[in-house]
Amino acid sequence: AGEMVRLGPMIKERVARVLGRRHERDVKQVKPSVAQIHRHEERLPSVDESDLKGQPERFRARLRERLGTITRELDEVRAAKHACPDPDERDRLEDRIQKLEANYKIGLAAGLEEILPEAFATVREACRRLVGTKLMVTGRELTWDMIPYDVQLIGGIVLHQGKIAEMATGEGKTLVAVLPLYLNGLAGRGAHLVTVNNYLARRDSQWMGHVFNYLGLTVACLDDTEPSTPEPRAAYMAEFTYGPTNESGSDALRDHIAFFTDM
Repeated sequence: AGEMVRLGPMIKERVARVLGRRHERDVKQVKPSVAQIHRHEERLPSVDESDLKGQPERFRARLRERLGTITRELDEVRAAKHACPDPDERDRLEDRIQKLEANYKIGLAAGLEEILPEAFATVREACRRLVGTKLMVTGRELTWDMIPYDVQLIGGIVLHQGKIAEMATGEGKTLVAVLPLYLNGLAGRGAHLVTVNNYLARRDSQWMGHVFNYLGLTVACLDDTEPSTPEPRAAYMAEFTYGPTNESGSDALRDHIAFFTDM
């Protein structure tokens, strides 16, 4: 008991072979999406800057059109529950709300999946147009020089799918995260990136904020706010919010405490 189990060379080879096949299958599944991204990207160099920056609102309009009926029904049922004095009827309405919310999530996931190639192509084109521009990151001037490679597009797709994307140091994880953040931010509910410490949250919000700002989108960092003030709430209202794990966890706890205190 307590001893380390060591795998023999034959078992290691079999495990590596199985995991390798799984990895190859996963990559093969997303390659058609990468090809679609490149097809959308072919027409973007001729698009003028105002049209490129108008892409987020056009994507959101498509999502609103897809989800309009269920969104209106959700609003009506929530309003009915709020005004209902009968506990049994309130329970019935709550069940209806939960079913509608589940259907909304399914519809939203399908809508985002449909938009993904065009949205990722938009981010890639924005990055291309920003090459050579200057920005300030944690007090230092940098020159933007990044355009997502195919492996980074794959990483972004995998993250959007809710899977873990393991990438080595230097493979551009910071830029990869911009792709699914941008896509999921189109839902209008805010998209949050949680990192390990305050410095990285501040650095990445300024660094990757260069892309979001170019596209006319708002970015905030929790490290720039004072805890237990209205500032963090305002930061969460931005379209994209960067923050360290400790601040995000503390804010969630404070939010729940405030909720139960107000009941």
